[in-house]
Amino acid sequence: MKTPRASSMANSPSQAQSFLSDDELWTFPDPPPTGSWGPDFLGPGFEAQTLPLLINDAEDDPVATLVRYLPHNDPKALAGTPSTPTFTLLYLHGWNDYFFQTHLARQIARLGGAFYALDLRRYGRSLRKGQMRGWCDDLTIYDEDISAAFAVLREERPWDSSLIMMGHSTGGLIASIWADRHPGALDALILNSPWLELQGSSLLRMLGEPVVNTLARRDPTMPIMPRRQDVDAFFDIHLGWNEDRDGPMTHDDWKDDPYVTGWNVYWPFKQRPTPPIRPGWMQAIMAGHARVAQGLSITCPVFVMLSAHSHFGFGWNDQARHTDTVIDAPATAKRAVQLGNLVTIARFEGALHDVTLSEPPVREQAMSAMRRWVSSYVLGQKE
Repeated sequence: MKTPRASSMANSPSQAQSFLSDDELWTFPDPPPTGSWGPDFLGPGFEAQTLPLLINDAEDDPVATLVRYLPHNDPKALAGTPSTPTFTLLYLHGWNDYFFQTHLARQIARLGGAFYALDLRRYGRSLRKGQMRGWCDDLTIYDEDISAAFAVLREERPWDSSLIMMGHSTGGLIASIWADRHPGALDALILNSPWLELQGSSLLRMLGEPVVNTLARRDPTMPIMPRRQDVDAFFDIHLGWNEDRDGPMTHDDWKDDPYVTGWNVYWPFKQRPTPPIRPGWMQAIMAGHARVAQGLSITCPVFVMLSAHSHFGFGWNDQARHTDTVIDAPATAKRAVQLGNLVTIARFEGALHDVTLSEPPVREQAMSAMRRWVSSYVLGQKE
């Protein structure tokens, strides 16, 4: 099976509709090699390798996939990117997601970071036919995925290189509880809209823990959300600007930005509007939330990026492009102060759930704040 060209990964609702069921035929790129680096479908400057895993928690032969960014091989690398990194960053994606944010890798590299991203088991590059997309029933299972990634990083990066973990949404929850259970392992933790509270959607609030537990006892893998929903009615920021829906684009300087043209998403790796939610997985999420609610003791500095506002809903509305439509940002900000003793919370007016995909001025504001924070709390500690 051939690896798709970048042009074949363009945003396409009809393509997305072709991948609604875990049981349907998928066309995936060939998996990257095991034990060595191979070209990644993101293009020049990006490589990937498959990480074998020993814990077969669902008897489906899970793997993880590590992606690295090599700016010297990237014709789109940002000017001023240093040739020798001074720190290492490992990125964890969220639910129904995988690593595709090439602009984030370039920003981190320009700051002096060796950028790596991990597609966790049963997500993105690590998803294999027949597996339940995103399935786990215990968030600590990802310790093995992270340990496998760190084993590679230790081979490639100096031992004295500062280590940062960055997590988005569910990846932020995973990273938080991992950092709490591994004191001293990280020099800094960056969280992009971490899912620290259950108020992620009205459905989950309605179900509640007793209902989820009852369903999990019956069958932890049974879908508790419909598999097939009205994809056409689902608003997806990744698809870019639609003048019929969004109105005329008045910012001519944005016309070539992915916020307008659409982000280069490979749709077999992101099911629209969402994969089925399963009660066993929800139990794992709730256990993570409960652990955060008890208060964590993360020993490294923590930087939390959030939208200033939330507005829940799958469909388009006039706030969908300027708010977090997935998690409760105000409640998350309050919960985030319980992560550790040194937590910086930055909330951005107009930011989306993935803050790094927001409109260009908001995105640059967030990137600038992150750069200043890393310069102060990571790079500044080496002076």
